[in-house]
Order: sequence, then structure tokens, then C-alpha cells
Amino acid sequence: MKKIVLGVDIGGTNTAYGFVEETGSILYMEQIPTFGHEPVEDLVGRLKSKVNSYFEHHSNLELIGIGVGAPNGNYYTGIIQDPPNLNWGNINIVSLIKEKFSCDTMLTNDANAAALGEKLFGIAKDMNNFVVITLGTGLGSGIFCNGNLLYGHDGFAGEMGHLSIDPNGRLCNCGRKGCLENYVSAKGIRKSINEFKENNPDDSFIQSLPKKGLDGRVIDRAYDDGVSSAIQLYNNVGKQLGIGLAQVAIILSPEAFIFYGGYSNAGERILGVARRTMDDYLLSSQKGKIDILQSGLPQNEAGIIGAASLLWTNRVP
Repeated sequence: MKKIVLGVDIGGTNTAYGFVEETGSILYMEQIPTFGHEPVEDLVGRLKSKVNSYFEHHSNLELIGIGVGAPNGNYYTGIIQDPPNLNWGNINIVSLIKEKFSCDTMLTNDANAAALGEKLFGIAKDMNNFVVITLGTGLGSGIFCNGNLLYGHDGFAGEMGHLSIDPNGRLCNCGRKGCLENYVSAKGIRKSINEFKENNPDDSFIQSLPKKGLDGRVIDRAYDDGVSSAIQLYNNVGKQLGIGLAQVAIILSPEAFIFYGGYSNAGERILGVARRTMDDYLLSSQKGKIDILQSGLPQNEAGIIGAASLLWTNRVP
């Protein structure tokens, strides 16, 4: 029988899962709603039903383990600790999944899973020092240092989204002010748009943007059409991102920052400004030596592949 691992990428809105071979190939993948307002047992139960249904039609496959990437997922303890946008509190997801599926299970932070996927199967294959940044509702970061994922002593190293770029800035859900994700993530850009609306009541483009459910491609098109407020919005995001990148780069000296998902799909509209700003704030010896790249993996795959790789790289028998 062919051995496979289930990779699960838990997000605030949707949970993506896929059946992954040791080569990194995904045999099948799908998304289901996370329903973070419901108990975590609801998600695990629905996932179990999906997995059972798949194996009813694929009896030649053997599930030998499950890897999970989740916000605030702790590699050491198996606990998802009070995840943002999910009303779960602290939950030992590893124990719960092991009980439900009766197979080996491992957990890591969702951004760490994306970084692992990028290292094994993406553009970071030949890099030993890099940072993967996921731009979703918030900002997550997975750090590879000397060829290994950086976890820190408690499993929570690499919270770049909560690096403060303005001690008097916007109040974050974490209770601190000026956190980077409050300016460059989806929720941060939404706050910037609301400020633009208040300060520019006659700007037809900004006023036309919906209060919820904004598609970033709308801003992309306006940027390309030369709409000044769209250009200003993205320039501000790029500058703030560049300042945060420079602070991290001075400490870690990575080969590259690799962006995945969300508003990073705006590409050079944001990342070009971020690159120039980062260089302005770097040490002179670092200027022009650190790449800013977009992920080499398809959307929704990095987290799944990386989560599954937790099992493959630990030599599942």
C-alpha cells in the first residue's frame, strides 16, 4: 500500500487539507470552513468525515500520520494556544487528533509549516537562512536559521507580526501598540482604508471600497490604472513593511524574505517599495544583498505540504 500523510492548514476562516506523498505531491486537497466560533471538536469531526469518505474510494492508500499547521500552534507541546480569530482557548490538538484518527500527529505554527514547505519543495531549497512571511488576516513568519526551523525555547520564536514599528501606533489585539501586522496584513490594510475614508471624503475610489470582504485585486487594478489613492495606500504598506523587514534582517541576516498569500499577491506594487525601504534602513554592509521574493508554491499548498512534511522529515516508519 502507498503511504501518505494528511497535511492540515488551519486558518481563521477556512481549513485546507490534503493527502501528501513523501515527494511532496498532493494527491487530493480541499478546503472546509473552520467555523472558529464552534468548539474545535466540530472541525476535527468534519475533517474525520472527509478523510473517511476519501479512503472509502482509495483503499490502496495507508494514512501513517497527520501534520497540522495552525495559528499559535506550539511544536513542543501540541497545544494551539488561544489562537486569534478562533474561540478555542488553549486546546491540545495533537491529543485530540490522535484520539480521533489513531495515528501519529505533529503540530507547528502555520507560518512555520509554510516555511518548511518552501524549504523542501519551493524556492528555498538551496537556502539555509530565510524568512517566510504569510500575509493573511494577520502576519505570520517562519524562520530558517542555519538550515533548521527556529522555534526558540518555548516554541514561539518568530512572531514578526508583533514587532512594533511605532510605539504610539495602532492598538493590536495582543494589547501592544504599533505591531507590524496592524499595518501590512489584511486587517491592517482595512484599518488604513478606513482612515483614508475619514480623511478623504471626496475620494471616489476609496469611498467605493466595501466595509467588509475586500478583494485586493480591486486595489491592484486601481494601482495599475494610476489611481493616486490606491498608489498611496500600497506605498504606505510597502514602507511600513520595509521598516519591519530591516529590523529583522539586522538581527538574522537572512538570504531572503519569501512572501506567501494574501496581499503579497500584489507583488511589486507593494514589495518593490518594501525592498527599497528595507535597504534604506539596513546596515551598509547588508544593502542590496537580501532578496524579497514571492513563494514558489501554489496558493494553499505551502501550508499543507509543510504540515505533512513534519511527519516525513521525522522519518515516519
